[in-house]
Amino acid sequence: MSHDHYRASFNQLAAWLRTHTTEAEQFSLWYNAEDSQFIRFNHGRVRQASEVRQIEVTLRLISHERHASEVFALAGDIELDIARLSKALTQLRELLLQLPADPYLQLERQAFTSEREGEGQLPSAAELIEQVVSLSDGLDMVGIYGGGPMYRGFASSWGAHGWHVATSASLDFSLFHANGEAVKITCGASHWDREALAAEFAQGREQLVHLGKPRKQLSPGQYRAYFAPAAFNSLVSMLRGGFSARALGNRSSALQALQLGTAAFSPAFTLSESASTGLEPLFNSEGSLRQDQALIRAGALAGKLVSARSAREYGLEANGVDSSESPSSLVIEAGDLPTADVLRALGTGLYIGNLWYLNYSDVGLARVTGLTRFASFWVEDGKIVAPIETMRFDDSLYAVLGQNLLALTQEQTLRISTRSYHHRDAQTVLLPGALVKDFTLTL
Repeated sequence: MSHDHYRASFNQLAAWLRTHTTEAEQFSLWYNAEDSQFIRFNHGRVRQASEVRQIEVTLRLISHERHASEVFALAGDIELDIARLSKALTQLRELLLQLPADPYLQLERQAFTSEREGEGQLPSAAELIEQVVSLSDGLDMVGIYGGGPMYRGFASSWGAHGWHVATSASLDFSLFHANGEAVKITCGASHWDREALAAEFAQGREQLVHLGKPRKQLSPGQYRAYFAPAAFNSLVSMLRGGFSARALGNRSSALQALQLGTAAFSPAFTLSESASTGLEPLFNSEGSLRQDQALIRAGALAGKLVSARSAREYGLEANGVDSSESPSSLVIEAGDLPTADVLRALGTGLYIGNLWYLNYSDVGLARVTGLTRFASFWVEDGKIVAPIETMRFDDSLYAVLGQNLLALTQEQTLRISTRSYHHRDAQTVLLPGALVKDFTLTL
């Protein structure tokens, strides 16, 4: 189905609702669709290829301070879909009769028109398969590709009407050594770049050679370390819930010390929610218009993510996030370290390709624990010497991103979420790599 088909489908559903709800009823409709290609690879060959075309909507009905929602799938045939919508509307009306009024009901009555159809250029399935099979020649490669357009729409009885199309793809794969060690790589883009993919495979081949060397066992202690973008993203992702106005207000945020001024990040660390450049729509599923929002500027807290309910509770101004109050289009400003000079700048220490199993060991101090994983190496005099045994770390983000942050790379990497549970995700992070000192390994 074409972009126009999905758009016409959404418009017709919204128009039908506007003429089939009563004066005492209000509605909102969230439209979530995708036309995706999924390809699984094993040993550098295609294991499974499939297409997923699906439409899911969330209909919310409000009347006399009572409200209820229903989520259901549509077929893409307007007659069938309107019949399903009509049935859902009838069921919600019956349900509202049984519900008490909600004294805390908070509605977004904003009227807006928002339309954005982001450009994208992706390979056909045949082209993608040819690229991956060719680049995987002689390698034990395992991975999954997911790509195609994603459609989002929102309409309400208060006059809101939003439409968004984003085209993107990601290839999440691992290259395995005969000894069982692996290099993990994720490539994401809206405009597929074959040369960039080839460069990732080339780097992966180089790292596989090093993975064949005897592993080095490190002692607990503090080490100079470089976090490749994938590993740095794992650390930064631990901050996601900390920007919530609700979490900051009830002191459950990992950034409460930053808010109180008792801790700070490095002046080199600046992070923002960039709704205008991400793949997510400029509106959310609750009917608010998303905004660009500085979150950390030169190491200090510069803003927070405020939903309509938190705005009312804490006397703040809402800035377009939904009730989760979580960022979805993060951008971390680059530094001045060329990626080509990373090993030289590191000198002797750790090159960390990936981290996993991260969790907070002390939320109040933003102290995080986890494990090194996938293509993490010991470096001496700017040269990779050996892979390291998996190590546990436990360190405060106020240290890693604060006084111990030495440099950020000039180049930034776009990471697109690979989550596809229920539907593909459109969250993005644009970030550099990071060089730090005194990173704490515990065992």
